[in-house]
Amino acid sequence: MPTTFASGPVRVRVPATSANLGPGFDALGLALGRHDDVTAEVTGGGVRVAVTGEGAGELPADDRHLVVTAMRAAFDVLGAQPAGLALECVNRIPQARGLGSSSAAIVAGVLAARALVVDGGQRLDDAAALRLAAELEGHPDNVAPCLLGGFTIAWTEPSGARAVSLPVASAVRPTVFVPAERGLTAAARAALPASVPHADAAANAGRAALLVHALTVDPALLLPATVDRLHQEQRAPGMPASARLVAALRAAGVAAVISGAGPTVLALSDVPAGFELGTEWRRWELPTDVSGARVFRGTL
Repeated sequence: MPTTFASGPVRVRVPATSANLGPGFDALGLALGRHDDVTAEVTGGGVRVAVTGEGAGELPADDRHLVVTAMRAAFDVLGAQPAGLALECVNRIPQARGLGSSSAAIVAGVLAARALVVDGGQRLDDAAALRLAAELEGHPDNVAPCLLGGFTIAWTEPSGARAVSLPVASAVRPTVFVPAERGLTAAARAALPASVPHADAAANAGRAALLVHALTVDPALLLPATVDRLHQEQRAPGMPASARLVAALRAAGVAAVISGAGPTVLALSDVPAGFELGTEWRRWELPTDVSGARVFRGTL
């Protein structure tokens, strides 16, 4: 069946995300109320990308832009490539800080491409969109909450990624602490050992299961539920300031963890008044995003 492209622009709004949440390595994620907006339109030729906000002047303005890469992959699935594309990206998610900026770009690209094909929803349903986004990202822990919103549990089967979204207890009020320095997911993964002791794996399995209950039913258990033995200590030498902040917050009774691959720190319980933070951190209190990625017709 021939592919027909929609006329006019589409806009995709995608949330920031935090993955792992302590013990839920590569499986658990949370959508946060800070968003990127991508407006895309099919044109007669060429690729134009305009970026404002986070990453402006640094990110590529052509086919190398990650949103365009994701759109191209989705268009391949949808049956045809358009002659040209024009994109406007308004970025509010910090780049390379552990808040899912790459997953947001990938999800925005996949959904924008789908919306620009007349019958895109039939050719690439939500389950297929998740599988494609996870394939492009390499793991589903950030793309799942970005797509679905809320607190997500993601896993991978032979057919690809799958995920479920659960509602977050109203008492959970996330706060993120964003440092000036950046981190690289590849470098953070390289710091991890090839194998872990059975006792550490068993301990994390128990805490990850408890975290599901704590986030959805009983936030009073968030501090013990966020104990991790698989990745945070191993990555600490590469982000010492973040490790120190996590330790200080936890000593004050706050359920704090490294957000994704870092170096952002995520607090899932209230930070005491007067807690000494320092001037090098941006502090944002963010609601949980319950909607996930949203698509609109037209521009901002």
